[in-house]
Amino acid sequence: MSKATIAVIDYGMGNLHSVASALEHVAPNHDIVISSDAEVIGNAERIIFPGVGAMRDCMAEIKRLNFHKLVPELISDGKPVLGICVGMQALMSHSEENGGVDAIDQLPGQVTFFGDDLTENGERLKVPHMGWNTVQQNAEHPLWHNIDNHSHFYFVHSYYAKSDNPEVVIGQCQYGLEFDVVLAKDNLAAVQFHPEKSHSNGLQLLKNFSQWQTDS
Repeated sequence: MSKATIAVIDYGMGNLHSVASALEHVAPNHDIVISSDAEVIGNAERIIFPGVGAMRDCMAEIKRLNFHKLVPELISDGKPVLGICVGMQALMSHSEENGGVDAIDQLPGQVTFFGDDLTENGERLKVPHMGWNTVQQNAEHPLWHNIDNHSHFYFVHSYYAKSDNPEVVIGQCQYGLEFDVVLAKDNLAAVQFHPEKSHSNGLQLLKNFSQWQTDS
């Protein structure tokens, strides 16, 4: 019997091999493929939508490869989809990065710069927000299985997401201000942090995604 496949979407803007390696470790019963081929991606049972770098460059490649249409189709088909880092931000409506960039609008909300005067307890905070931070779990969800509330995850970002719909926010973080770091709606989920760099907690989240049975 053939294995189910998890496809990692390749549009040239992500730490794809680290993600794939982490998935191979936690989901040995799946075939893990990195692909920019719409047919290969469409035939997979689960989809990872990663991303690093500037939003303008990411969206340019996403549109060049027609992924701005493919990803919504995959979501509509009921396939479990997980956005990671800029992949999460690309699923939002709009980012103010690079003078303003429209995104895919699958998770309505805005992506905003932390600012040059970000402070906490009277101390100026560095931007980008880089390193380990705790995540507050706002709601029960299969992605949180066997992960303690306020667990640490690894972040690297200068822009943060704020959803228009509080009901889809299942994880938040504090860094000078409160922002959304895990969103989940039906078969779609997205995380701001890098699970592939977040040691046991990140691996557990990827394992949970590989086993997530959605209602869609």
